[in-house]
Amino acid sequence: MPRLFREGRKSTRFRLIDAAKKDGPVQRLCRVLGVSPSGPFAWKERPACHRQRTDLMLLALVQAAFAVSKGTYGSPRMVRERRDAGLPIGRRRVARLMRENGMKARQKRRFKRTTDSPPAFPIAPSLLDEGFAASGPNQKRPIGACQDAPVGCEGADISYVWTREGWLYLAVVIDLFARRVVGWVRWSRPSSRPERPNSSHALSSRTVPRQPARSASTATASTTPSGAI
Repeated sequence: MPRLFREGRKSTRFRLIDAAKKDGPVQRLCRVLGVSPSGPFAWKERPACHRQRTDLMLLALVQAAFAVSKGTYGSPRMVRERRDAGLPIGRRRVARLMRENGMKARQKRRFKRTTDSPPAFPIAPSLLDEGFAASGPNQKRPIGACQDAPVGCEGADISYVWTREGWLYLAVVIDLFARRVVGWVRWSRPSSRPERPNSSHALSSRTVPRQPARSASTATASTTPSGAI
């Protein structure tokens, strides 16, 4: 009878037979895999070898660390934790044990906690009153401004982005009519003083002077003057 499988270690074939015995006769499985019918039964009664015993001990430690981490530890972090505790183990072995026992690390959601500005710091007024639509160039004006006063149609806001270097803060100036970014600046700490966003190329394309409008925000506590954005 032709062989359907590449021959592997007998213990591997015995495990396959033990897992598939509920789906067919053991004698037929043994014949297909090229082992004696008595082999699987002798293999099950054989005491565990040294590697199997150490696998069980290591598995208990890995399961405990996985539970403590609330399912966030993958095999690299698990190996570092065990090695720091004085247990020399290999990453492939830990990865195999985690895979065989259904332990898959879940990605911890990154969340940036924002802060409210101290009462002593002023909050920039909402000049646009949350109205960010403009029907044409130079038509967006602050609430209560004189209709004849020349005011630009740009908005500015601050956000934060997670990168490999950590949290980076980003200030962006957007043309409200064209719906495109016309200037930006980034910095690493919310309390530091950012440079002025580079929007000179956009300002030169208009014939009317303008000042970017901002929404009232308490996302960061900073002593930076509002005119810098």
